[in-house]
Amino acid sequence: MSSNVVSLDMPSGESGAQLPSRQHVTGFGFYLYLLSDGILFAALFAGFAVLRTATDGGPDGHVLFSARNAFIETACLLTSSFTCGIAMLACDRRNKFVALIGFLVTAVLGIVFLTLEIHEFADLIAKGDGPGRSAFLSSFFTLVSTHGLHVTCGLLWLGVLLVQFLLRGFTPAILRRFLCFSLFWHVLDVVWIGVFTFVYLVGGYL
Repeated sequence: MSSNVVSLDMPSGESGAQLPSRQHVTGFGFYLYLLSDGILFAALFAGFAVLRTATDGGPDGHVLFSARNAFIETACLLTSSFTCGIAMLACDRRNKFVALIGFLVTAVLGIVFLTLEIHEFADLIAKGDGPGRSAFLSSFFTLVSTHGLHVTCGLLWLGVLLVQFLLRGFTPAILRRFLCFSLFWHVLDVVWIGVFTFVYLVGGYL
């Protein structure tokens, strides 16, 4: 009788086996998502590498890109990664005020980054250098706007998380979601370093 009771209490059919916790399952699934995102951006970088000289007689990166704008965008996003890290450390210490301030600053810097990027796109399109001008510009707009779309989704996600955080505080679910968000945001920063180096520096100035 006792052996039957033990077998019923086991989380799986095999005696002594334990199912992974929800945190481990969530983390594994999110890492798979980040891997798929890495494959997406790798394909976009490869497309830009192939098409960056296909200007169809139009302007190339040396003529179009603004060093000042690119440096400010980079500074905003890298600083937002730092503030996101500070916020996560505050979450570990259950410091609600510092965590909230850290995530709010992260959101503000992300908004500034997007504003600069949209302004850059608007200037290019106003000058007739939109994505339909050449294959080079099509690949540029596709790569950079895909990253910008990820930043936009990240900001919306963070906004929802902050509302939940203010209502519920440091619950295990909230902490798990903040962890996933921080991983997502740091990956976006890494991708942007690639964009800044490969598209703006190599493609525009070197």
